[in-house]
Amino acid sequence: MEERAEAAPRPPPAEHKREQEPEEALHVAKRRKVLCSEFAAITSSDEAVARRFLAGSDWHMERALNAYFDPPRDTEAAAGGAAPACADTGTCIDLTADATTSNAGVNSEDSQQKEDNSNFSLITWNIDGLDLGNVKDRARGICTYLALYSPDVVFLQEVIPPHLPLLQMKAGNYTIIPGNIDGYFTAVMLKKSRVKLLKHEIIPFPTTAMKRNLLIVHVSISGIELCLMTSHLESTKDHSKERIKQLQIVLNEMQKESESTTVIFGGDTNLRDSEVAKLGNLPDNIKDAWEFLGRPQHCRYTWDTQSNTNLNAAYKCKMRFDRIYFRPAVEGGHFIPRSMDLIGLEKLECGRFPSDHWGILCNFDVIL
Repeated sequence: MEERAEAAPRPPPAEHKREQEPEEALHVAKRRKVLCSEFAAITSSDEAVARRFLAGSDWHMERALNAYFDPPRDTEAAAGGAAPACADTGTCIDLTADATTSNAGVNSEDSQQKEDNSNFSLITWNIDGLDLGNVKDRARGICTYLALYSPDVVFLQEVIPPHLPLLQMKAGNYTIIPGNIDGYFTAVMLKKSRVKLLKHEIIPFPTTAMKRNLLIVHVSISGIELCLMTSHLESTKDHSKERIKQLQIVLNEMQKESESTTVIFGGDTNLRDSEVAKLGNLPDNIKDAWEFLGRPQHCRYTWDTQSNTNLNAAYKCKMRFDRIYFRPAVEGGHFIPRSMDLIGLEKLECGRFPSDHWGILCNFDVIL
């Protein structure tokens, strides 16, 4: 979700009361109301915890959310048995299965990548963990899409602690590297059968007000080293200067990597094109994948309050907040974008989309 403060619910700073972009009005009013009402509902059995949350305690929100998800205690899956069911009725999507069903309305035979050395697939998605409405249903919806497309790498933003046990249980064929362990954070998922983890590090953004950072993961695919980066840059119009500073850090880190290594960055950048222009646009050797592919209009807007009704926003706003940048290797193996599509476009049975952001699926050609 794009519109929120570092911690909720707290009165917005005075500066947020001045003129705002339409989408930021929700940050001030509606989102706070939704967070409070939904949390109060799911923690009705623990009024003391609910009261402490409503007073603004992030720790108690985290504790209660973990209790709400009821992380599985069944160890059958780890021992090679059947995967345990979810806390509620029914069974979650098992990402380790060879096949899966989905109401996503796409042909899995066409969409799933064959595991050969010539293809590489990546999904980046802000999964809106801070919206507690239908949070379990939406988390399972995310798993459905991941199982359907079976990407080699996944970048997630707005992950909350309860997502981790769910992913660890259902994504046994992925290595999961979180960018933090509390609050909300990013995560990278690597398909074990294709991607070997070499090392990872977290680069803090020194002046962030929203606990944002840059997660860097070095991997090897088919013997080719690849540097993966994801982040959730500072949100809202009022934090434009901080967001531009964070973008500069990202670009600097991309440039630091060896020229023999392809670097791929993806995430919820919250960027406006004018902000990229303020930095003099991207360096010549760093490409915007969407622009590289000819600016396909079908996947331009990743945050669209007209098509995506999760926020119930009275205004209409379309933004290309979610982006993928890549810096090709000068020599050796190359990863070249071949196609890009949006995912998460279908409503779940609960009547909501998996997130207020569309996810991006990007397929690359691998040239050895």
